[in-house]
Amino acid sequence: MKFGKEFSSQMVPEWQATYMDYSSLKILLKHIQHWKQKKGQPDTPALLQRALTLYRAFSGLLPRQNQRVKSFNDQDTENQAILVNSVKGNGSGKYETTFLITAEEGGEYEQQFFRRLDNELNKVGKFYRSRVKEVMEKAQTLSKQMDAFIAFRIKVEKVAAKFDRVDPSSSGIRSSPRMVAMNVFKGESQSDDSIKDNEKHTNHISQEIQEENSKNMMSTGSASLNVTKLMQRVEATFIKHFSNSNHSEGMNKLRPKTKKERHRISFCTGLFVGCTAALILALVWIIHARNILDNKGKAQYMENMFPLYSLFAFIVLHMLMYAVNIFFWRRYRVNCTFIFGFKQGTELGYREVLLMSFGLAALALASVISNLDMEMNPKTGDYKALTELLPLILVTFVTVILLFPFNILYRSSRIFFLTSLFHCICAPLYKVKFQDFFLADQLTSQVQALRSLQFYICYYGWGDYKRRQNTCKMNNVFNTFYFVVAVVPYLSRLLQCLRLLHEEKDPTQGYNGLKYFLTIVAVCTRTAYSLDKGIGWRMLAWICSAMAAIYGTYWDLVVDWGLLQRHSKNRWLRDKLLIPYKGVYFGAMVLNVLLRFAWLQTVLNLNVSLHREALTAIVASLEIIRRGIWNFFRLENEHLNNVGKFRAFKSVPLPFNYDEDEDRSD
Repeated sequence: MKFGKEFSSQMVPEWQATYMDYSSLKILLKHIQHWKQKKGQPDTPALLQRALTLYRAFSGLLPRQNQRVKSFNDQDTENQAILVNSVKGNGSGKYETTFLITAEEGGEYEQQFFRRLDNELNKVGKFYRSRVKEVMEKAQTLSKQMDAFIAFRIKVEKVAAKFDRVDPSSSGIRSSPRMVAMNVFKGESQSDDSIKDNEKHTNHISQEIQEENSKNMMSTGSASLNVTKLMQRVEATFIKHFSNSNHSEGMNKLRPKTKKERHRISFCTGLFVGCTAALILALVWIIHARNILDNKGKAQYMENMFPLYSLFAFIVLHMLMYAVNIFFWRRYRVNCTFIFGFKQGTELGYREVLLMSFGLAALALASVISNLDMEMNPKTGDYKALTELLPLILVTFVTVILLFPFNILYRSSRIFFLTSLFHCICAPLYKVKFQDFFLADQLTSQVQALRSLQFYICYYGWGDYKRRQNTCKMNNVFNTFYFVVAVVPYLSRLLQCLRLLHEEKDPTQGYNGLKYFLTIVAVCTRTAYSLDKGIGWRMLAWICSAMAAIYGTYWDLVVDWGLLQRHSKNRWLRDKLLIPYKGVYFGAMVLNVLLRFAWLQTVLNLNVSLHREALTAIVASLEIIRRGIWNFFRLENEHLNNVGKFRAFKSVPLPFNYDEDEDRSD
C-alpha cells in the first residue's frame, strides 16, 4: 500500500484539517522532479559541487539566536543545502527553513516547497500544543474535582460515625450511607478540618500535574512526555480511589481489551455457509426433479406457505446487509461503536452477525425442504400436521432465543436490541437516541416482514393449516390490520421526529416528520389499491407515492448523506469523504433513486410470469438492499459531520461545584 493511502486511512476524521497536506507536498515534489528532468539535471546529486557554494546565501560566522537543528552527518554549514531554525514568538514555537542555494536555476521551486513544508509542520505543532494545553487544563479541573470528592467522602464517614454512636434502642432505624449522603447535601455545615484533611490526602494528586503544566511546552518531545506522565498519574489515581487499588480491575475499566477473534466463530460460520449452499442446491434439485413448478399445488403453496417462509428470507437478507455495513464501517474507521452507544467489548462484529445469519438461513432452508412435498395424503385428504407446523415452530424458536434471559448467544446485544425496539414501540414517551431512530428506520424497510407475522397469526389461528387453506384476505379485520401493520413503523418514526422537534426546536425535525407523513399516506393508498383495483385508487396511489418518493430521495441524498453540495471541494458530494473513490458515491446515489421507485410495480400492473407473492417478496428485498446502502452513508455522514447532533459533547459533566464565590453566596 502506498504511504498516501495509509496516511489518509489513519487520520482521525475530526482532526483532518490539522494533518499535513501530504498530497500538495507530493505535487510540489513532482513539479520539481519534472522540471529537473526537463532541464537534464540529476534529481539527487551525490555531492554538491564546490562551485555551487558560491551562489548560496551566507549563513553567518556566529550561531543564530536560536540554536539550529543539527544535521545528521554533522558536516560544515557551508556544505548544507538547508538551514533549519527553531523560532519563538507569541508564546509559541515554530520552525523556519532557509534554502541556501536559491540562486541556482530552479531554486525558487525548491524554496517554495520548503516554505510550504514549514507551514505544514508548524500547523501540526501548533495543533499538538493546543491539545496538550487543553489536556493540562482538564487535569487541573479533575484535580479540584478529586479534592471535592475526597472531602465529601470524609464528611460522609464522619457523619456516619455519629449516627453509629446513637443508641439503637432510641431509634429502630439505622442510617445507611445513602441517607447520610442525603443529609450532608441537605445543608449540614462542612467543617474546616475536613477540608484540611482533604488537602492532605489530595495535595500530591495535583502537585505533579501543576509542576508539569508549568514546564516549557515548546518542545514536542517534552509535551509528549508530560502527557505520558499525566496518563500514568490519572491511571494510578483511578485505580486507588475507584477500584479499591485493584490494578487489573481498574485497567479493564480504563482500557477495555479489544474483543479477540475466536476461531470457533469462523469455523461455525463456514459450517453454516456450507450447509446453506448445500441446502440451496438440494432445494433447486428437488424443484427440478419433481417438476414442482408445473404441479397443480403450486398456487396453493404460494398463497399459504410462501408468505410464511419469506419472513426468514427478509430477516436473513437484512442481517447480511448489516454484516456488510459493519465490515466497511470498520474498514473506513467509522466509529459505529460510539455512535450507536454500544458498551465497549460487547458490540457484535461482522463475523458474529454472519454466524447468526447463515445459522438462521440453514434452519429455514431445512424447514422448507421438509415441507416441500405438496401432495396430500389420499386417505385423509390433508397434509402432515407436523410438517405444516414447521414454520410456526421455527418462529417460536427464534423468539425464545431472542427473549432468553441467560447469558448465551450474545445476551448484551439482545438486550440492547430489545431496549431500542421497546423505545420505538413506545415513541414518543422516551428520549430519542441515535440507535432508537436508526432501528425505527430499519423497521420501515421491513413492512412486508411485519405483514408476514400478521399472516402467521391468521393462518395458524383461524386458517385450516392442515389443508393449506385460509380465508385471511377475505376477512375485514385482517385487511384492517393489513393497513395498521404497514403504518406502524412510519408512525413510530414520525412520533420520534415530533419528540425531537419539541425538545430541540429544530425545524429540520419537522420537515423530516413530514417525509414520514407523506410515506404513510402513500403506503395506505397503495395498500388500498392492492385490495380494490379501482381507477381512483390507482391515480391517488400514483400521486401520493410519487410525492413521497421524490421527497424521500431528496432527504436521503442531501440531508442523511450530506451529498449534492454544489460548492464542495468534491463537486456534488461533500468536503469530507471516507471512501477514496468518488464514483462509489455517485453510483450509490443512482442506485438509491432506482430502488426508491421499486413501488412502481404495485401500480403499473406489469405482466410478468412471476406469482404475485414472489413479486412482492422481490420488491421487499430490493428495499432491504437499499436500506443497507443507506445505512453505510448515513453513519459515515454522522461520523464526519455529526448531522444528528447525537455526539455533540466532548466530556462528561463534572459532579462537584468547587467555586468558592458561589459557595459564599449560597
